[in-house]
Amino acid sequence: MEIVSELIIHSVKHTLLDSVKLLPFLFLTYLCMEWLEHKAGGKLLKKISAVDKAGPFVGAAFGVIPQCGFSAAASSLFAGRVITAGTLIAIYLSTSDEMLPILLSESVPLPSILKILATKFLLAMVSGLLIEFILNFVLHRKENEIDIHSVCEDEHCHCEDGVLISACKHTVRIFIYIVLISFVLNLVIEAIGEDALAGLFSNTPLVGQMIAALVGLIPNCASSVVITSLYVDGVIGAGMMMAGLLANAGIGLLVLFRLNRNSRQNLTILCLLYILAVFWGLMISQFGIQF
Repeated sequence: MEIVSELIIHSVKHTLLDSVKLLPFLFLTYLCMEWLEHKAGGKLLKKISAVDKAGPFVGAAFGVIPQCGFSAAASSLFAGRVITAGTLIAIYLSTSDEMLPILLSESVPLPSILKILATKFLLAMVSGLLIEFILNFVLHRKENEIDIHSVCEDEHCHCEDGVLISACKHTVRIFIYIVLISFVLNLVIEAIGEDALAGLFSNTPLVGQMIAALVGLIPNCASSVVITSLYVDGVIGAGMMMAGLLANAGIGLLVLFRLNRNSRQNLTILCLLYILAVFWGLMISQFGIQF
């Protein structure tokens, strides 16, 4: 019973610490979305759509910055059709929960850290632009117009209450959802142990990248901690490390599946994220790229 109590206490602590960091990003995101829903006119919406053509570049750049909650904010914006699928994928690929803090704490040389960040940015940007090209010029898919109201309907936020109150309601609802799911994940990981999670990795070509990317998909900071630590300790190579960290979209995937009503689209994005992470990780291994 004592062990179980300790697991629960540790899980609660980790969940609250990780989730509270998200609050400012979530609130600011919903505040902007509510403002757009209430105040924005046609001209402003057209400007946003025009800027979003460079979305994968901007998204990849912002994703690299070590800021907690950006992928969650991006998922909310995508659900409201403020950003495109290519931009969302670019953000997911460039972000990595605890990668940078671990690299810095382990005294990894600054040139190596910059190479890793630059590689994640470039791969994320190229992937996002490629997806945009395929959707727009190959499949001739038209992006839906900005539809923030659909998010409000699904969340039953009663937007007539005004921008500030509606933003608070959105934030509280999604925050509770994140806390509950994160607690379950933290409890499972605490019970299994990070050593057991690390034991899943294999140095077999392709298999190693596939497993690393699968671990990276776990929407919990433990996955990025394990992957980065194993790389720093020399247990896994650069290709496996990159595959795992490219797939590590953090809490963003949870928010995507919670807010975006198109389940098929969500699964497609998840599969694309995984396939791209494995592919780029394999390419890095095949060409012997080191950081």
